[in-house]
Amino acid sequence: MSLFLFITVVQAIVAAALVGVILMQRSEGGGLGVGGSPSGLMSARGAADFLTRSTAVLATLFVGLSILLAALAVGASSGREIDTTLDRSTGPAAGSDPLGGGAPAAETPADAPAPANDPLSGAAQ
Repeated sequence: MSLFLFITVVQAIVAAALVGVILMQRSEGGGLGVGGSPSGLMSARGAADFLTRSTAVLATLFVGLSILLAALAVGASSGREIDTTLDRSTGPAAGSDPLGGGAPAAETPADAPAPANDPLSGAAQ
């Protein structure tokens, strides 16, 4: 499980670096070599090439780490069975009311009228 945690931390660092590299590129559309005039692309070619290459490397690392993490997650969760039972009782008696708290319920007479604003009474309003 520590390998999974380590790769998750590495992926977070790669993601933050990828966001930083993308934000450092030119906003006119020429940062990745798309659009813009050829003369504008040649003026800062070294920086644009570095940012383009680093973006490609970081994006490839990010996708590769994502696939690796997905494979590790599937490997870690295989072999487990899903519990399909609905019995989740943890108290001493399975038939007791879990919300009752052990206190006896207050008895009301059967012929007592229910309040008009009680939504649980079932009385017509």
